[in-house]
Parts: sequence; C-alpha cells; structure tokens
Amino acid sequence: MEEYDESHTNKLSRKVKENPFMPIGICGLLMACGYGAYMFKRRGKMSTSVYLMQLRVAAQGTVVGTLTIGVIFSMINRYVLKSDKSAKN
Repeated sequence: MEEYDESHTNKLSRKVKENPFMPIGICGLLMACGYGAYMFKRRGKMSTSVYLMQLRVAAQGTVVGTLTIGVIFSMINRYVLKSDKSAKN
C-alpha cells in the first residue's frame, strides 16, 4: 500500500466532495453562534447559563438538521433515482 502526502487543501476539497452538507452545517453553526453573540446583550433578565444552553441547542440543531437533510438527499439519490436509471436501461 503506497502512502502519499495529501495537503490540507486537497484533503478538505476531497471531504467536501464526499459530503457537501457538512460545510453547510458548519456555516449554519457559525451563523447561529454569531447571532447568539450579537443578541447576548439583549437577552433581558434571562440568566447567562440559560441563554447559553438555548444557544447551544439551536447551534446543534442547525448542524443535525443540515446533516439529516444531507442523508435524506443521499438516500433519494441512491435508492429512488437509481431505480429510475435502471428502469431506463
């Protein structure tokens, strides 16, 4: 088995091609965290720990939702659209 050096850029581009919804999920996570940091001063009388807990749940929900959409998209491509291609042949 040959080992080869793969640069970080090549590795990242390969991972994005394998799973394109992961960068979208990470962008959603960063947007949720940015929004939470921006709204931190406007939280009112809510305690900091409760606010951060709600922010964490929102950020995790964004990533999990994006990955779920990616899995559903992948399953549709694999099972539904594949059967259409095999029926044409």
